[in-house]
Amino acid sequence: MQHLTAPELATLLAESPGKMPVLLDVREPWEYQTCQINGSVSMPMNTIPAQLEQLDRNAAIVCICHHGARSMRVASFLESNGFGQVTNLTGGIHAWAQQVDPAMPTY
Repeated sequence: MQHLTAPELATLLAESPGKMPVLLDVREPWEYQTCQINGSVSMPMNTIPAQLEQLDRNAAIVCICHHGARSMRVASFLESNGFGQVTNLTGGIHAWAQQVDPAMPTY
């Protein structure tokens, strides 16, 4: 599994707008409603096994949660199920709010 910091992800998104990875936000719906990265897809962690077939195994996927622990578990699960381009956002949405988008609400 690969890891990206929030600034690295921001750079990747800015430099490759046509090749945007799937930003898979695995937080709970109330967390996603509080704040999210533009273009992200909400799929709570506990729903991933049931929705696995909705994800493209060949797509680049960046897993996102609050601080990075849940998303790391999901990224590991995806890799063990044949997904080859999985990355975890180190520090999660909290790091994004602190390092990339200070106007983003935090919780």
